[in-house]
Amino acid sequence: MSAESRTLRVAVGIITDPRGAILIARRPDHVHQGGLWEFPGGKVEAAETVETALRRELHEELGIVVQAAEPWLWVRHPYPEKTVVLEVWRVTAYRGEPHGREGQPLTWALPETLAHFAFPAADAPIIARLRQERTQMAQQASSKATSAVL
Repeated sequence: MSAESRTLRVAVGIITDPRGAILIARRPDHVHQGGLWEFPGGKVEAAETVETALRRELHEELGIVVQAAEPWLWVRHPYPEKTVVLEVWRVTAYRGEPHGREGQPLTWALPETLAHFAFPAADAPIIARLRQERTQMAQQASSKATSAVL
């Protein structure tokens, strides 16, 4: 059976705090790619939509209720044993305080510090886009400040 025939769809949530830091969770040591950091989310079940899976997983893992989210990025990454499709959504509103309901450590990390954490290879495009967006926002803010001075 090829990796292509074993495709795992995963709903991923990008949750940001007011400073622009992103919520990440450390995978348990005993699971596949254990000890690595990841963006919260989980497997899309057979009869679920991605949005339903995202809401379910973030409630199960973090104890939050997603009130609004929008599709943000789609990543396909082949591993030797399977292909992972990450359907990444930006969570724009939620209720509750995120906490590791499954005992997993959580932390808030600014996009420019994500390189200090070990992530699965499939997450590289997510990190790159978060860093790119952060750089663009900083450039726009700098441009506005310069225009205000002139």
